[in-house]
Amino acid sequence: MYTHFIAIGGSAMHNLAIALVKKGVEVTGSDDVIFEPSRSRLERYGLLPATMGWDTNNITADLDAVILGMHARPDNPELLKARELGLRIYSYPEYVYEQAKEKLRVVIGGSHGKTTITSMILHVLKANNKDIDYLVGAQLEGFETMVRITRDAPVMVIEGDEYLASPIDRRPKFHLYRADIGVISGIAWDHINVFPTFENYADQFRQFLDTITPGGTIIYCSEDPLLNEMVKHYDIQLEKIPYQTPAYVVKDGVTGLVENGERVPLKVFGRHNLLNLTAARLVCGKLGVSDREFNAAISTFTGAAKRLEVIGRGAGTMVYKDFAHSPSKLTATTSAVKEQYPDRELIAVIELHTFSSLNRDFLKEYEGSMKLANEAIVFIDKHTFEQKKMQEFSESEVKAAFGDNKLKFFNNTETLERFLSSLNYKGKNLLLMSSGNFGGMNLQELAETAVNS
Repeated sequence: MYTHFIAIGGSAMHNLAIALVKKGVEVTGSDDVIFEPSRSRLERYGLLPATMGWDTNNITADLDAVILGMHARPDNPELLKARELGLRIYSYPEYVYEQAKEKLRVVIGGSHGKTTITSMILHVLKANNKDIDYLVGAQLEGFETMVRITRDAPVMVIEGDEYLASPIDRRPKFHLYRADIGVISGIAWDHINVFPTFENYADQFRQFLDTITPGGTIIYCSEDPLLNEMVKHYDIQLEKIPYQTPAYVVKDGVTGLVENGERVPLKVFGRHNLLNLTAARLVCGKLGVSDREFNAAISTFTGAAKRLEVIGRGAGTMVYKDFAHSPSKLTATTSAVKEQYPDRELIAVIELHTFSSLNRDFLKEYEGSMKLANEAIVFIDKHTFEQKKMQEFSESEVKAAFGDNKLKFFNNTETLERFLSSLNYKGKNLLLMSSGNFGGMNLQELAETAVNS
């Protein structure tokens, strides 16, 4: 088997390439730029292209498959050559399905919580010595790669992103995996550049239900009113399993599940994570893991990378970094930290970085999303507007959209860093939320300043 990756440097793409090499597939790849950690990892497996750029000589008639990454453009010369030769061109979700079509496929979908639910499932299954393949959107402790594809594992657990499959395939990725067991964590509008209305976005989840194999299972959060109605009135025969927030208590800064009068202490916290945990429990139950086995394993789960990740810890101060960027994620994450530490003030900072968050029509969706923060701060790197060729927001526009006149707004990294470093964090927590990097700000240095203030 001989496979070529166009845009091999992407997060999912390079992990898939490594997984195929481990399976014994001959793999080559190309890209015009490759950043760390992809670069080092590809080099370790002999997959780093000798030169950067596209070369039609990479595309030959003996290729069994060409896998096209989102980073490539529709007029990519290697793609055009592959089409000219009539080669089989896959998006990476299509190719993952090809590799997993004889396995039982679990697909985790939803606007939020996908990575955490998938990570929880993998953590529990590994602890219980289950042989599984997987695709997850974050690097997990104890897992070398974000993708595993073997010949013999009977199950594949897949994080099902709703974004587009490839530059030439406008279908959402999670439609292509054809789940046997599907999960939907909730529906909250995102990716406005692809799904211009909420109705259009929500319809992708209705279509996901159609892709579940006949007689399969849908596990869904019934606390989401739209999702609950959608599944309840879905008339194709699926096993429907709703879930809700389980009983829990927060004591001395530790969240614990309450089951049969006993408390199971957790290393994660927040109602959203308890919902994620319940979805993971139901999936693991379908895969033969008992509640007792689940509880023993989940009590050691520390979270997925960049999801409420502790980057600073002091006496009376915690500093968290979180991938939250959409309105629903901001609400969930700020609520979680505030509930976990009700006696501490919360300084919450969000970097608006994605296409959706920088869209004027979408900005109003953030109203009230940071209302629990004692100090709410919004940062937009002015260079981001320039790079995306979008018109800048004014401070008054941002305050109006968030519905908070006390909110502070920054558009310069150095100014934001000086302000945050000047604060006294005694008895306060700092929450840094972004899918970007705050314009290159040294978050670890800031965390050290905060816990030592």
